[in-house]
Amino acid sequence: MDRSSRPRSRRIAPALALAAAAALALAGCSSSSGGKKAEEGGGGGGSAGKADTPRIKIALVTHQSPGDTFWDIVRKGAEAAAAKDNVELIYSADPNAGNQAGLVQNAIDQKVDGIAVTLAKPDALKDVVARAKAAGIPVVGLNSGVSEWQKLDLLEFFGQDETVAGEALGKRLNEVGSKKAVCVIQEQGNIGLTQRCDGVQKTFSGTIENLYVNGTDMPSVKSTITAKLKKDGDIDHVVALGAPIALTAGQSVSEAGSKAKVATFDLNKQLTKAIADGRIEFAVDQQPYLQGYLAIDSLWLYENNGNYMGGGEQPVLTGPAFVDKSNVASVDTFAAKGTR
Repeated sequence: MDRSSRPRSRRIAPALALAAAAALALAGCSSSSGGKKAEEGGGGGGSAGKADTPRIKIALVTHQSPGDTFWDIVRKGAEAAAAKDNVELIYSADPNAGNQAGLVQNAIDQKVDGIAVTLAKPDALKDVVARAKAAGIPVVGLNSGVSEWQKLDLLEFFGQDETVAGEALGKRLNEVGSKKAVCVIQEQGNIGLTQRCDGVQKTFSGTIENLYVNGTDMPSVKSTITAKLKKDGDIDHVVALGAPIALTAGQSVSEAGSKAKVATFDLNKQLTKAIADGRIEFAVDQQPYLQGYLAIDSLWLYENNGNYMGGGEQPVLTGPAFVDKSNVASVDTFAAKGTR
């Protein structure tokens, strides 16, 4: 559909994100891990304010890698919205972009009422997203692809601007006196990860280089970072792009006998404890629970009331925000439940 032919309501940029976010208090949640095969479920826990609208089916398709706990938080948010909205949620994931596109096609074949998809590698998803729209299925983006969602003509997007988040972290490195850093990228070709490191480089006044690792092989991640720190004793900060990588980087710092500190993007319950005890200096939080929740809730709102968050012209930003030792206690309670 050409953008100019969309309903006028899409062009009014209403502040619906706050209303939708307020509904978080109504929702219960449960935890389960993702996988390559599609799984069905309406989410755990109940919801005191469950909708009485007709039951609809929504697919959430991400690029989750096995063992990446970040996506468990996204899924919990999606499950909470599904439980509240009387939605049958189908979750599937694959880090391979071609396989992820295949999962979107599976959702189309199941004649779902809406699709929420991450755009880590948007070019690989362009055609299948177009097929979904041709089938009359609304599609929203979340987490990855803030720079690409409009090019793919999605209804809405929920996440953070990764370049802006990177720029904020670069400024924070300047504030703490960093002079030399390394930015660890755990998945080559992932546009969001690249944008984070590029953003850091834009604002960081010191020197920084990218270090590529295989995020699905933690022993390899550990050895690669350790070797880098042993080789270059001037590195004073390791910038990780995910909580599991950050925690592993902390082990590398110890093994290398380095004085480098670890900063990261994203949280999990282990990472908030590491911030509290000083093993991780700070983290940039993009609120993945909120991304999953709003993505599913937005499709329910579209189905039942024709709403568009951001009016189809602006993304709904869920970050960035810093979590450090000064405020981690206020986040830790929620992280322990797997929702931050």
